[in-house]
Amino acid sequence: MDENFQDLNKVPELKLDAKQAQGFLSFFKTLPRDPRAIRFFDRRDYYTAHGENATFISKTYYHTTSALRQLGNGSDAISSVSVSRSMFETITRDLLLERTDHTLELYEGSGSNWRLVKSGSPGNLGSFEEILFANNEMQDSPVIVALTPNFRENECTVGIGYIDLTKRVLGLGEFLDDCHFTNVESALISLGCKECLLPMDNAKSSEYKPLHDALSRCGVMLTERKKTEFKGRDLVQDLGRLVKGSIEPVRDLVSGFEYANGALGSLLSYAELLADESNYGSYSIREYSLNSCMRLDSAAMRALNVMESKTDANKNFSLFGLMNRTCTAGMGKRLLHMWLKQPLLDVNEINSRLDLVQTFVEDTALRQDLRQHLKRISDIERLVRYLEKRRANLQQIVKLYQSGIRLPYIKSALERNEGQFSSLIKQRYLEPLEELTDDSHLNRFISLVEAAVDLDQLENGEYMISPSYDPKLCQLKDEQVSLEQQIHRLHQQTANDLDLAADKALKLDKGTQFGHVFRITKKEEPKIRKKLNIHFIVLETRKDGVKFTNTKLKKLGDQYQKILEEYKNCQKVLVARVVQTAATFCEVFESLAVLLSELDVLLSFADLAASCPTPYTRPYITLSDVGDIVLEGSRHPCVEAQDWVNFIPNDCRLVRGKSWFQIITGPNMGGKSTFIRQVGVNILMAQVGSFVPCDKASISVRDCIFARVGAGDCQLRGVSTFMQEMLETASILKGATDKSLIIIDELGRGTSTYDGFGLAWAICEHLVQIIKAPTLFATHFHELTALAHEPSSEKLVGVVNYHVSAHIDSSSRKLTMLYKVEPGACDQSFGIHVAEFANFPETVIALAREKAAELEDFSPIDVISNDAIEEVGCKRKREYDPEDTSRGAARAHQFLKDFSALPLEKMDFKEAFEKVSELKNEFAKDAVNSLLLQRFL
Repeated sequence: MDENFQDLNKVPELKLDAKQAQGFLSFFKTLPRDPRAIRFFDRRDYYTAHGENATFISKTYYHTTSALRQLGNGSDAISSVSVSRSMFETITRDLLLERTDHTLELYEGSGSNWRLVKSGSPGNLGSFEEILFANNEMQDSPVIVALTPNFRENECTVGIGYIDLTKRVLGLGEFLDDCHFTNVESALISLGCKECLLPMDNAKSSEYKPLHDALSRCGVMLTERKKTEFKGRDLVQDLGRLVKGSIEPVRDLVSGFEYANGALGSLLSYAELLADESNYGSYSIREYSLNSCMRLDSAAMRALNVMESKTDANKNFSLFGLMNRTCTAGMGKRLLHMWLKQPLLDVNEINSRLDLVQTFVEDTALRQDLRQHLKRISDIERLVRYLEKRRANLQQIVKLYQSGIRLPYIKSALERNEGQFSSLIKQRYLEPLEELTDDSHLNRFISLVEAAVDLDQLENGEYMISPSYDPKLCQLKDEQVSLEQQIHRLHQQTANDLDLAADKALKLDKGTQFGHVFRITKKEEPKIRKKLNIHFIVLETRKDGVKFTNTKLKKLGDQYQKILEEYKNCQKVLVARVVQTAATFCEVFESLAVLLSELDVLLSFADLAASCPTPYTRPYITLSDVGDIVLEGSRHPCVEAQDWVNFIPNDCRLVRGKSWFQIITGPNMGGKSTFIRQVGVNILMAQVGSFVPCDKASISVRDCIFARVGAGDCQLRGVSTFMQEMLETASILKGATDKSLIIIDELGRGTSTYDGFGLAWAICEHLVQIIKAPTLFATHFHELTALAHEPSSEKLVGVVNYHVSAHIDSSSRKLTMLYKVEPGACDQSFGIHVAEFANFPETVIALAREKAAELEDFSPIDVISNDAIEEVGCKRKREYDPEDTSRGAARAHQFLKDFSALPLEKMDFKEAFEKVSELKNEFAKDAVNSLLLQRFL
């Protein structure tokens, strides 16, 4: 960023005289205060920002306040900063695409007369699209959402409306949510929301704070709007104008909702869709359902590294970066973005995608051929947007034409495939392509462009209407050519008269100031000075020579200029007519964009699967209520893609009733986190329709992936590490079903050992008994491994222990990580050995061993590898009795429950002391035969 932002020598100078400055200051003071709005003023050659905005821009982008200038005098003066055009584009991209905390406004005018000409926000980029994506691909399709939460007792009904301005899609839906807004978070993630509207009157109430936290976690900008805007009164009428087709289905859809209509109504007003007639009849509408795809919250997206992050060292750090091998200009990337946020639940649709990926994996020639053709496909979605708004130019029409003429090659390549799934390719691609490219659709468009556009001029970078397209244009072109010939003959004749070589000594120039003129060098001028003064008019004498003309050349030049203007005006009218005709093909191109972007993403999956050093395999997919999750030789795709990694694969067998809940222990840095994450990533990839990095995979479809993998402080929101951990775990306990996948790492580490252990044990029991979802639970609480040996085995079915193995050399005491996941519990902690890795001082290591032996009653002799666990003298002196652990934990829970039930605020000190002593004495009696309870006491 710095290299773009940091050249203060290039800051344009703010040039305003006293009168202009005074006029501007009087206007600037009338602007309403909006702390989120960054306002720029177009000064033609550069832009300016003022007041708090100027300070923000100087500090954020110039990294200094020395770029600031004072506009005005005395108390009326305001800070100002100038910004070049390229800098303005950079700031616009940063504010609207990277940040989620500002809106952007652009004003045009002079003196005290200024008007707002463009405004944009992270969810509504429309006005600034040409600046944002002139030289950059549109990576993601921003969606703007409106919510209307309605609280009743312990539940909340949420009405949701959304608009995807790029794809021209409207949506609305309703669902129940919990106090943490788990479902809202999943909806925001799956839709790719960048901005969210909420009613202003309610947005500040305490009930809304968890909702604000959810928006913050998802990186969504909150925009408050008046409650009166959240009305659905005229929604059907408004949608009747915007939505394609009959109004009856729209009326039926809208009538089924109580709260969503108000949300969608507020969006139509905010995005001002009805103010632009080019929007009429160009939108589609759909119902949003939480159950239409796998739900992912922000914690899962982070834990599985699904999307790119600014901190990624390379593109393979994220799943998107690894899987994005798309060829089309932007369309494929945006679809991959969406697919990764919306994994499928329908087994048939997953298998259809996998069939196509398998075809492209097995047929290398087809895959490479198609990818070569797709590289020449433009961003049809964005070009169609310009067409629909009638803002397209000839260059954009030609790009659509150039994409269209590639389709026969794509069809031909697909027709050559005679593999196992050729019938699917025919149904999914060949038949739609056949229909889209017939003489009533794209072939007609191609004929129009070939007739209307002068394709021969494209090599010169000129986009012009062909003269033969229109009789008047043809006549003007003939006149222009005739005048050019006359001027050329006059040039030759003048050269002969002056006895100078044409084009060498006597040149013919054409400029904006004088039109057609003759030019000679200053060296030649003395030779013809006499004739020059008698027969010609000298216009200009400069270092590069003398420019002169005569009455004949001036007359011909004026005629040429007049014809040229007429030609340009005629071109303009014809371009508008061509654009208008081309706009009738918008639906054809929209269908084509869907088809090509899908093909692009599936080819990208196949390219990844086939080009990895260890090829990916096709997963076998089963319904969510049958089958198991078995990954043989599974790997983490992002980790194995790093240059410095030699990845060790592992098996994962989540089998119903046997190993559905796995407790994984082992040393820090031993690979626990990577293992449990790679299971989640493999399942996500499979449900997106991709092959997976395994030797063999069988996956029962999951409706949701919940992840609690490492928590950092959220100090800006006043949330500690432990609180963040508890909030994420609460959303799992409330939102997970038996069809979900749960991944938990290091739960309970943010508080005291016994509190943490108690919570971890209780959560494990709840997950096993109540939720019954397949779970991978990585922990350092070795006592939790007793869950697998619970005597009441009917209650805790399917709990097993696994550990990541490590080896300690008995002579050197050196720890070696083996990164293999093996059955059974780990028999010890390796924290002190990891501290040795980090080169702790020997005195600290020695004292740590001593204290560990005291506190945990470890034998002072070395504990060696898992292979030697059974050897005498190598175990801990103290064995945990699983029955004791289970009974003790239950009694401890009861004690805490009884204690919390005491009405201490209503008791005096003496009474409270007696009651607490009574509870403690009863607890002490029960602790006599329980080692766990003695430690608790």
